Amino acid sequence: MSDDPARKKFSELKERAGQRLVAGPRRSLIPDADLDEFWATLEPVTIDFMIGEWEGGEFDTGHRENGTLALINWFGKTFNSATNVKPLVCLDADGNKYSNTENGEGSLWMEEFRGEVTATMVFDGQPVHDHFKKIDDHAVMGIMDGKNALDNGRYAYFYLERV
Repeated sequence: MSDDPARKKFSELKERAGQRLVAGPRRSLIPDADLDEFWATLEPVTIDFMIGEWEGGEFDTGHRENGTLALINWFGKTFNSATNVKPLVCLDADGNKYSNTENGEGSLWMEEFRGEVTATMVFDGQPVHDHFKKIDDHAVMGIMDGKNALDNGRYAYFYLERV
């Protein structure tokens, strides 16, 4: 494990999560407060930092969105450019990647969230904004925000690791 405090904490949170995507009866809930505390320690990121292919996972807080990514066999996100984002890269039955365009694709913008400006992915087809902060050069934490994303005022938390 790295000596970097952010990477160390991230590894601990992933271990607590127990699985990349919430699926099946085995659930390991992580309190929102633990994830908010970690988020507050991380640096904002730029659009250029986000360019590339990323494999994703989610933190199970009991949010109503937890488990929906497993249903579509979500792999992660691909950021080809600021205006060409594939937010729902999924795997078919043979393990081939494809872009699930049911809610459109997306774009990257610099947006303010919790008093900081950071790279944010905006879906084309729904009012959802994914804000990102840097864990290290190979991973970011994300918070899903927006009119359709909140669950009684609560956010959904996830992570991406560079492929």
